[in-house]
Amino acid sequence: MSHYPFQLEPLPYACDALVPCLGPETVAIHHDRHQAAYVKNLNKALENCPQLHRHPLEAFLLNPGMIPASIRTAVCRNAGGVYSHELYFDGMTGCRKSTGPVGRLAQAIDRCYGSFERFRDVFTQTALSQFGSGWAWLAACPDGGICVLSTSNQETPLSRGLRPVLCVDVWEHAYYLDHQNRRESYLDCWWGLVDWEFAEENFLPCLSTPQPLTAPALRAAASVSERNRRRRHLARRSACRGQPPKAALGPEQRLAKFLV
Repeated sequence: MSHYPFQLEPLPYACDALVPCLGPETVAIHHDRHQAAYVKNLNKALENCPQLHRHPLEAFLLNPGMIPASIRTAVCRNAGGVYSHELYFDGMTGCRKSTGPVGRLAQAIDRCYGSFERFRDVFTQTALSQFGSGWAWLAACPDGGICVLSTSNQETPLSRGLRPVLCVDVWEHAYYLDHQNRRESYLDCWWGLVDWEFAEENFLPCLSTPQPLTAPALRAAASVSERNRRRRHLARRSACRGQPPKAALGPEQRLAKFLV
């Protein structure tokens, strides 16, 4: 749901779709345990604050001052965790169509960084340089440009007036089972999972988002809902495997395969 009580959004692909970069156990635990915990804790923090129940997720990240001080830290941290993980999982695919940026995003990358290769180097070094837990982001700027940045823990670019386009999770739980502490190895193969059509679709509304960035403007900029966008991506990813779209296993069914 787009407001309280928030729900754990399903993965747009099966847990083994990102092999060999990320194994099914990594994906299942990351989504069904880590992301699910942020959803659960966000709802718990908001439970006794009905005046906030109709606000969308982004509102808490754009305007934390509206949240009572007693729950502000818990709401912001968990809302950031939910938002970041949804974008992270949506931004990957095991059967991508393009090996690099497409459309208007490709033009913006060339304009701001000179080439995709230079952009990739900057993004990778930003992710590698993030000390401890955090994220690396490609974000749209208010002036129509783009930028690369990192954030710690569950902070998002929204708090800086930037619109996230793509992100990579560099918390070790995102890759440790497959790459141990080798963040560079994880990032090298992550580039082979980036869904550039999704990134382009996510970038286009940024070009028409009114400034300053507000929660209503952010939501109005999207041409379709988050859920409809996931359905479309699931259909496209299934189609590229020559299979009709089908529902993935639920969290409990997935975890039962790995956790005993």
